[in-house]
Amino acid sequence: MEYRHLGASGFKVPVLSFGTGTFGGKGEFFQAWGATDVAEARRLIDICFDAGVTMFDSADIYSSGASESVLGEALKGKRDKAIISTKATFRFDDGPNNVGSSRFHLIQAVDSALKRLQT
Repeated sequence: MEYRHLGASGFKVPVLSFGTGTFGGKGEFFQAWGATDVAEARRLIDICFDAGVTMFDSADIYSSGASESVLGEALKGKRDKAIISTKATFRFDDGPNNVGSSRFHLIQAVDSALKRLQT
């Protein structure tokens, strides 16, 4: 696997990542993408690891957080082998500050994502 530096951080990330938008399958929109459960996610993660793909991309909005929950459960016992990237900008619930890229929203979103990811 080829790695590149993430900006000027000194952190190296693989050039390929695996998207988890199909994990969870909650809601009409994401159910149309797929409804990968924990067992299937484990199988896909093992395939990724075998191919050298160690970075997994998610977002809080994917299946209302279920994607991150499935990913976290599927990575149990393998978390130290994985890099997780997740996103948070879109509205996740009805709170007046639960949208956008404000410091408040991003800190809240990171804390919530870490819980769902069990990390």
